Amino acid sequence: MSGSVPAVQVTNVTKSFGDTHALKGVDFEVAPGEVHALLGENGAGKSTLLKIIQGVYQPDGGEVRIFGEQVKTFTPDEMFRLGVSMIFQEFSLIPTLSVADNIFLGRETKGRFGLSDRAAMRKRTRELFDEIGIKVNPRASAESLSTGYKQLVEVAKAVARDARVLIMDEPTASLAEREVELLFSLMETLKRRGVAVIYVSHRMEEIFQVSDRITVLRDGRRMTTTGASDITGPELVRHIVGREVAAFSWVPRTVDRTGRPRLDVRGLSAANGPFDVDLTVHPGEIVGVTGLMGSGRSRLARALAGLADGVTGEIRLDGESVKVGDPIAAIDSGIALVPEDRRTQGLIGIHSIRANASLPVVSRFSSGGFLRDRELTRSVQDVVERLDLRPPKIWRPVGNLSGGNQQKVVIAKWLLRDSKALILDEVTAGIDIGTKTEIVRLMRELADAGKSIVVVSSEAGELLAMADRIVIMNRGRVASTMSREELQAAVDPGASEAEQQSQMQHALEARVQGLSTVRAGS
Repeated sequence: MSGSVPAVQVTNVTKSFGDTHALKGVDFEVAPGEVHALLGENGAGKSTLLKIIQGVYQPDGGEVRIFGEQVKTFTPDEMFRLGVSMIFQEFSLIPTLSVADNIFLGRETKGRFGLSDRAAMRKRTRELFDEIGIKVNPRASAESLSTGYKQLVEVAKAVARDARVLIMDEPTASLAEREVELLFSLMETLKRRGVAVIYVSHRMEEIFQVSDRITVLRDGRRMTTTGASDITGPELVRHIVGREVAAFSWVPRTVDRTGRPRLDVRGLSAANGPFDVDLTVHPGEIVGVTGLMGSGRSRLARALAGLADGVTGEIRLDGESVKVGDPIAAIDSGIALVPEDRRTQGLIGIHSIRANASLPVVSRFSSGGFLRDRELTRSVQDVVERLDLRPPKIWRPVGNLSGGNQQKVVIAKWLLRDSKALILDEVTAGIDIGTKTEIVRLMRELADAGKSIVVVSSEAGELLAMADRIVIMNRGRVASTMSREELQAAVDPGASEAEQQSQMQHALEARVQGLSTVRAGS
């Protein structure tokens, strides 16, 4: 970190919305050339603080300085003048424009007769990408780029505008492994240039990987600011949620595998993967599925739910054959998918919690063409309360909920349906740590009640907390399976629980990386 004047200095800032006190005297400071993680549960005050730094909100009290200059007018234009830029989860790129046109949008280079000089803009764009080590065609349309490269173009756009403070909100949520590496490399370049980065993410491993310091907000107050190397994961979680959290520690479970499997898959293949997958899941068992990005783990989830093209093979549920490649048949048989992209694939945002949760079961509450409205409402209310959805107002539009509560609504659909086998694809992605622990606890409870669960995840810690065994995918195929016994053999019996968890995580990650390297080179 360089420079004696903070890039961002927030002092005793307060902000209220009616009777809700979002920020209660918060202090927050970011140095030039620093990546500073800002953490907290939904409702902790993170978004309010960031919107103040963006100029979207004006604080009720306190002071904000950007590189020593006190902010007196809180508008996005003023913050932009001071060098503050934010990269959102939802991209601001215009799909039909080229990469160069997007980067220079609103500040086009002018040529003769005051017209845009596209050649000059493309040349500067190419130079910019060369500087930050990314290969992107300036002429390519934004819509032709992968999600990861759209994210990188957003960063380049901020760099081109000479951003001195860059706010990054869940920047890796949709990125592939290689794209995450490019983003982190780019952040190192920005740090060397003295750019201050405020980093928001719910992925604990990323926080420790990229952050210099961490600040935690809870209930509108700053709970701690610490060096990333000076705090452990469990300590950090305790600051975030305000209590000891055991959900991400393994709780020993007993699974009876002597009887017939609940889910029995043989030779499952699809046009673009998976390829020739065999998989069994017994009643009460949680099977984790992992692998690097592109390994086929999500394609396996979709194939199990009947959503992939060209599906062949055999799927049996409780011994009964399920018509492969047919999502209705999968649902009717008792197989349910909680998809990776809950917003576009799992929910209808403008509809209420009640409408979304009841989608798979409306016919069950219908008689003679009429809906038994009170009975349906009571059933939805019961499952919403069971999931501790907050607030439990079932007429509220799902689009207005936090990511964690949206995910609970997706899960509620299949609990109402009483599905026998749940396929969960990145079920905790983009969810705060408190809600993550609730979902992990819920999955254990469902498994203990006899459900069969397949958890597809890129987070080793999540899998280690839930899974009875872990299947590793590579290039669309099952490359290996690790039992709890194998994972436990990798730990030092004399180590603390946190150290043992870390050792198991490293063992799992090493197996995933090693298999991918071997197969890729074979």
